Amino acid sequence: MQYYCESLTQYKRLRTKEVRIGNLYLGNPHGYQGHPIRVQTMTTTDTMNTLATVEQSIRCIEAGSELIRITAPSKKEAENLAAIKNELRKRGYDTPIIADIHFTPNAAELAARIVEKVRINPGNYIDKKKFEVIVYSDAKYNEEIDRIRQRFTPLIKICKEYGTAMRIGTNHGSLSDRIMSRYGDTPVGMVESAMEFLRIARDENYHQIVLSMKASNPVVMVQAYRLLVKSMYEEFGESYPLHLGVTEAGDGEDGRIKSALGIGSLLEDGLGDTIRVSLTEDPEKEIPVCKDLVKRYYSSDPPEILQSDADIPSIEKLPYSPFEYKRRETIAVNNIGGKAVPVVIADLRKVQKVAAEVLVDVGYKYEELTDKWHIADMAADYIFCNRIPDFDQIPAGLPGTLKVICNYQIWTTATNKKNCFPLMEVNQYLSDLPERSSLMNFVWLDCFSENHTDPESEKLFSKIKTDNTAVLCLNSANKNAMQSVRRMFVELANREIRNPVVLFIESNWESVDEHLIHYATESGALFLEGMGDGVCLGMTQKSYDQSTTSKGQLNVTGRNYLHNLTIEQFVNNTSFSILQAARTRISKTEYISCPSCGRTLFDLQETTAKIRARTNHLKGVKIAIMGCIVNGPGEMADADFGYVGSGPGKITLYKGKEIVKRNINSEIAVEELINLLKESGVWMEV
Repeated sequence: MQYYCESLTQYKRLRTKEVRIGNLYLGNPHGYQGHPIRVQTMTTTDTMNTLATVEQSIRCIEAGSELIRITAPSKKEAENLAAIKNELRKRGYDTPIIADIHFTPNAAELAARIVEKVRINPGNYIDKKKFEVIVYSDAKYNEEIDRIRQRFTPLIKICKEYGTAMRIGTNHGSLSDRIMSRYGDTPVGMVESAMEFLRIARDENYHQIVLSMKASNPVVMVQAYRLLVKSMYEEFGESYPLHLGVTEAGDGEDGRIKSALGIGSLLEDGLGDTIRVSLTEDPEKEIPVCKDLVKRYYSSDPPEILQSDADIPSIEKLPYSPFEYKRRETIAVNNIGGKAVPVVIADLRKVQKVAAEVLVDVGYKYEELTDKWHIADMAADYIFCNRIPDFDQIPAGLPGTLKVICNYQIWTTATNKKNCFPLMEVNQYLSDLPERSSLMNFVWLDCFSENHTDPESEKLFSKIKTDNTAVLCLNSANKNAMQSVRRMFVELANREIRNPVVLFIESNWESVDEHLIHYATESGALFLEGMGDGVCLGMTQKSYDQSTTSKGQLNVTGRNYLHNLTIEQFVNNTSFSILQAARTRISKTEYISCPSCGRTLFDLQETTAKIRARTNHLKGVKIAIMGCIVNGPGEMADADFGYVGSGPGKITLYKGKEIVKRNINSEIAVEELINLLKESGVWMEV
């Protein structure tokens, strides 16, 4: 194993143990193909409402869910799983059921006798969370492990007896006080939280185990999964199957992008045997997103693993740590690289005329009355054009903050080269061109393609290393495109080349959701590792045409969160959303909202929509909207404000980790949240 996966340059699934869940198998015990990556979801109904839970489960199964998870917060819900299971079987559905357990070992022990799999959270299965810092001696800490062993072993024995599988599911937001006191709020703590339980299970010769390392922050999540694999191989010489997911991803475009960043980045490296996308939407809507993520790695149905198509040089030594975030150090070229946030380049090459109305799509609106440009928070920094903008169509001229990139031959015809810069192919850059920009020159490199020879690359590296005007534009047409671009970053580091890099990602998929998944996975996987000083998202001409309606708008049938957008608006918004999800550039309000389940104490979808409508102008403010206290207070560690269900019809408001107002009537809770934002000095009038 190379660091945390089978290969850093080819697509190869991680070898994992085989786990049986009812009539379904998951894992990759023999390498290469293994069992398919399974997709699953979780019901949002009251578990005591048998009919509602059965009906929702059927909708999810018919949408393609291969596993159904149902919450069982107490013994009565655990007991009712039998009625739910029996009704599903009576209707002809044999999909395995998972009981989701928090706080109540006796409910888990009961559920393990009924359903095919139980999920426990090591952060609250035995330990209690009071947000207390406790100093442990090694002897005292070992006593706590013995206490866990005594309380956890009965569940293991029941699972062995009944053939029940188990997920040991760590949540970043619900690490115990004991783990937090010793390891802190870190990926290392998340891994150790699960490993403590896994060691006990192995001591009992129980191996029907799946593990997860979920967080609402994709950076933390990816690091934790990588560390988990590394820890398992170092300690056991093998890995158990992995369940991938980003908690509290939210809804709409943001929820899908954040999920793709976290889940997709791991799938790219061959990690993951089952996935769940946690959206604040009806659970059956999660399944198409799961399918879009998984199908990137299969070439047929029944599934056959899609192999890499390019022979990328192996990595002898990784020049950075994949287990911690550190942005690649670069020189600054104009406003790209150095300490600047990553730039967004809007690809307008398929637009016939770059007129004022087109610039509205990328964040710039001209007001004739005042003769001023209004610049949005998500305004592109550059536009990439096939022609010099038509100033007859933009009588005010381009806004001063917007710069133009065009191919070299077109750039030579520009009359004003102060804010217009050339993009060159490698052979152009290496030739004796009569003219170059004295400020900034973009150099396009298709990473490890057949079009570039080693001698040509050597010349490029030698020249660019001493060129303080050069910005590299990395792209790859290979199937393993992300790995190809990442390998080029390794090459740059090994050669101590510090020029900034813009990621150029092109999509040849058909639907809006497929584009979102593609963009977020390929660019997000690199941004999460600190690579990239800008992004430019584009489409092939075929994809562009398929994604356009007759009115020139984005084809978004059935996706009401993206209606009335042009493709240019969609791509520009997606660029900023990816940077926000990767925590590299904050341009809007961030919502950390859970997907709802049977524990939820209010209508999450409706409430999230209300809060978003009132607060979406508060740039940089993070608001958590949690259905209950299971993960709420913990997952809000990264949020500025929290709105958490504390009882039927009751809400508790947080500022950071501190409770500000308890048990507010839900009818006035949104207004009370607004008042809290005002009192805290972050409110702005629209």
